[in-house]
Amino acid sequence: MALFVPRRAALLGAAAALASPFVRTAQAQQTFEFVAGSVGGGWYTIAAGFSSLIAEENPQIRLRVVPGGGLANSTRVNNNQSQVGFGIDAFAAAAARGEEPYTAKHENISSLGVGYSPTEHNLIRRADAGPEGMREILTQRGLRIACPQRSSTDEMTLQRILRFLGTSPDAIRNSGGRYLNGSYADIAAAYNDGQVDYLYCALAKPAAILTEIGQGRRATRLVAWPEDVRKHLQDTFAYNQGLLPANTYPSLGQTQDMMVTTMDTVIMVHNSLPEPVAHGITRTLIKNAGPRLTQIHASCAAFNPREAWKYNGLPLHPGAARAFREAGVMPA
Repeated sequence: MALFVPRRAALLGAAAALASPFVRTAQAQQTFEFVAGSVGGGWYTIAAGFSSLIAEENPQIRLRVVPGGGLANSTRVNNNQSQVGFGIDAFAAAAARGEEPYTAKHENISSLGVGYSPTEHNLIRRADAGPEGMREILTQRGLRIACPQRSSTDEMTLQRILRFLGTSPDAIRNSGGRYLNGSYADIAAAYNDGQVDYLYCALAKPAAILTEIGQGRRATRLVAWPEDVRKHLQDTFAYNQGLLPANTYPSLGQTQDMMVTTMDTVIMVHNSLPEPVAHGITRTLIKNAGPRLTQIHASCAAFNPREAWKYNGLPLHPGAARAFREAGVMPA
């Protein structure tokens, strides 16, 4: 015998049945914090682009991007303040081991691979006066220089260079100079306004603030790297050496290939990040390696899934390992 159901009740039941998948999806959706770099820098732009792409292909995953710095991000992820974050390969490895500049082992971090955005170190100078070489610039009396915040790997690297050259931020200040820290936007504005005559930053090419400065009203030049400085950073702190192709910054007078110190970007995650989430993020980035990631930022063109999983500075998260294996780029 057929059971009679009032028309209104039937409609309500049908509506509930149709709505239930969406209710389940909403309940399953999780939001995680993604700590990047300073607003206006390459990392922040890349993190925002990755977040949108990952949400597009994984509706259940939301990554909320917040500003950070390469030096502090390792600790932030290790403490689970941010579940996902960008890090610098050499610094992330130092954090895991509890080596300088860190004072304790960071044992709660794993990675989703490396190579997402190689980063060049850059020093620019006023073109109308003053010395032209890096050593002469950084050791002159009355040096006025700007660099990112103290929580950044940029500033830590500049301090290491200064120490190698026999000087320091305090020595600069004591000689009547200026050592200014700030966001990328702040230090670019300070340089453009003539508050400082030199600017140091580590940004993936092509860095928007360097391009904008080169097109601005102040004549500016990119400073070449002495071989001994590059070798010191490589041998002592495990930085890399890379090539900045000719005319990457033509408005800064860079018409020839230039050897520079480089770092690479690793995606760090807290060990408690659910395996399906780590898998979904990594799978999406592997799938879109090439033109799609390059649309987000030109430096992402360097991402190579066949090499990314080989980073041994941090353990590979099991979800990421599964994604690399499924893509056929990592042995089973």
